[in-house]
Amino acid sequence: MRRTPIWGRRSGAGGVRRNGATVVAVMLTGALALAGCAKDSGGGGTNNAQGQGCQLSAPPAGAAPTTSGNEQQQPAPQAAGMRVGLAFDIGGRGDASFNDASVAGLDRAKAQMGFSDIKELDAGAGEPEDAKQTRLRQLAREGYNPVIAVGYSYADSIKMVAPEFPDTKFAIIDEDVQGIPNVTSLVFAEEQGSFLVGVIAAHRSKNCHVGFVGGVKTPLIEKFEAGYVAGAKAAAPDIKIESKYLSPAGDFSGFQDPNRGSEVATSQLESGADVIYHAAGASGKGVFSSVKSSNAQAIGVDSDQYNQPTVAEYKDVIISSMLKRVDFAVYDYIAAVARNDLSTLPKKFDLGIDGVGYSTSGGKITELVPTVDAYKAAIARGDIKVSDKP
Repeated sequence: MRRTPIWGRRSGAGGVRRNGATVVAVMLTGALALAGCAKDSGGGGTNNAQGQGCQLSAPPAGAAPTTSGNEQQQPAPQAAGMRVGLAFDIGGRGDASFNDASVAGLDRAKAQMGFSDIKELDAGAGEPEDAKQTRLRQLAREGYNPVIAVGYSYADSIKMVAPEFPDTKFAIIDEDVQGIPNVTSLVFAEEQGSFLVGVIAAHRSKNCHVGFVGGVKTPLIEKFEAGYVAGAKAAAPDIKIESKYLSPAGDFSGFQDPNRGSEVATSQLESGADVIYHAAGASGKGVFSSVKSSNAQAIGVDSDQYNQPTVAEYKDVIISSMLKRVDFAVYDYIAAVARNDLSTLPKKFDLGIDGVGYSTSGGKITELVPTVDAYKAAIARGDIKVSDKP
């Protein structure tokens, strides 16, 4: 029998909703009632009283899978002597997205597990591959254990470096590295969380026209696009969707080019999109800027960007964020290392264990929660299969 995970039930930040049969059943009842009201009002299932927007499909019915009563989070292990190394992706602390999510997990582990020795090394835009190897080797040689590589761009480097330090535990986020015993892969079902914010975008669009801005055209970022498009079309089959990437595969500048993000978002807005979702790292700041200038709406990514200080000036247009719980993964990995038991970690952080999700901060989508959670429950049950390819 599979061991019950320690991360199954949390009260995470950012308004994340947690699965539970009773709670979801109530939500589903509300969702169906809302759908019925829309039909009874003669509004045709549209998202506002003027009859504008999309013709919306009714949310799926059915309860979420029941959860085990044993899903209790274990107390944090004490690991005062642990030394943790973190090799950042481009942007580092303050990117309001992917790197900051990893920092949140590290900082929480540090506070709860009692260690104080951490070292963070930044990545440079356009750096050669050997620079990544140098960072990983530096952390391992200086005795940091575990060493966490933030981002799939470290995949080749960790395959080179980890075998050189067999007594050091390594983890890599967003890449499935097999066959190296001291490397743990921390991967996510980004397409599932993106599906949920696609539903939100469809319900919030007055023009029935939404946009997606990806940072770099890679299979990873295409998972975000695939889920978003699927969710929007599930909620509104006739919706129009704009998709654009800031840079091609191999050119990582798309994750740190707010000006380019602004240009692409402006183009989508001028084409009629009025809700834009970005998966573009620090370039998302440019997306938010254009959305705010156009009095449109935006959906953030990775962290709860409504509550991120570095994008606080745009919080009035951020209606939700797709939560990729890198913070959970980093925390859980460090805890598993401290317990010397990596078997508690999942093969993938998916929607069923709240490894991905959506935020409700700011109260801008409160009335949509029953509908979105109905789709969430359907995915968790396996009734909706979300493709990870556009």
